[in-house]
Amino acid sequence: VQLQASGGGLVQVGGSLRLSCAASGRTFSGYAMAWFRQAPGKEREYVAGFSRNGGSTYYADSVKNRFTISRNNAKNTVYLQMNSLKPEDTAVYYCAADNRIITSQLRNYVQYDYWGKGTLVTVSS
Repeated sequence: VQLQASGGGLVQVGGSLRLSCAASGRTFSGYAMAWFRQAPGKEREYVAGFSRNGGSTYYADSVKNRFTISRNNAKNTVYLQMNSLKPEDTAVYYCAADNRIITSQLRNYVQYDYWGKGTLVTVSS
């Protein structure tokens, strides 16, 4: 499966952005889908994601109640709606997928086999 992330940009503190991750090559049914981010000099961190069956969503504590992950199965696309953005949300955001990962591994980026190119989100103060 190929992943293409888009939607990043420059936004002011308190603003919103919506990222998209389009999957091609095959349907993402049965794949855990996730968003990660990596700020300069920091390790890649989990932001939000779906379980493999799509029935459960997970969020990092730092983005709960501000970010929402959703999916459109017909379009094979996963979205990340980001509201109330903060300067510390500045990072390159990546989407990832894997069809063998188990629930306990969902937040571990090394467990994902498929990655899209990142999209840069910059939150200015």
